[in-house]
Amino acid sequence: MRWFRLKHVLLLVLDTATPAITAGLAEVSVDGEHLLAERVTINARAHGELLAAQIQDLFASTGKSVTGLSAIAAGVGPGPYTGLRAGLVTAATFSLALDIPTYGVGTLDALGAATSGDVLVATDARRREVYWGLYRDGSPRTPAGVEKPADLAPLLVAEGIAAGVGEGAQRYADVLGVSVSDPLYPPALQLARLAADRVRRQAPSEQLTPLYLRKPDAVEPSTRKPVLT
Repeated sequence: MRWFRLKHVLLLVLDTATPAITAGLAEVSVDGEHLLAERVTINARAHGELLAAQIQDLFASTGKSVTGLSAIAAGVGPGPYTGLRAGLVTAATFSLALDIPTYGVGTLDALGAATSGDVLVATDARRREVYWGLYRDGSPRTPAGVEKPADLAPLLVAEGIAAGVGEGAQRYADVLGVSVSDPLYPPALQLARLAADRVRRQAPSEQLTPLYLRKPDAVEPSTRKPVLT
């Protein structure tokens, strides 16, 4: 990495663990993190089709070159299998092609990072469930989990948590008993900030391990079906 020869280094930020297809370019310096541009499209079915175009638009709009990238930060979920995989495969491809490190960032962590007090962070897990975690002043109190909102609600009452962020919290606000505020989707700037210390330390590249929390919807059949019945 060219950190000590440059005042700023360029970081590509990706997250596809929610219906928001998020791509951003940020500059990381010894003084902080600055978001140059961000592209977000809400489409739960087109992560693979739209992400590359968003990344291309980032470079075109900022006048930056792909070859100027020094690192990549990618949201590792939790999230549904197909969408989450699109972002991680893209990050890994850039990493290999440019020989630059990748750093994983928890998607819930990016949502919860700028919150204060005790907050529920929840994204939509489909199947009428949410991926969730409890946060206090921006830091996680619990590991990420997946649960039906009605089963999660008693814990929130017991913990005295009445505030939430994330699309999952918004979708099931009445069941969860929380008042929801922004952000609904992981902000690119928070993803950058959660990776920034590793960028500054020139930490080794990380294997991007997706946090699925459950098996994908599509599975191989256990037995072969007869062609004729």
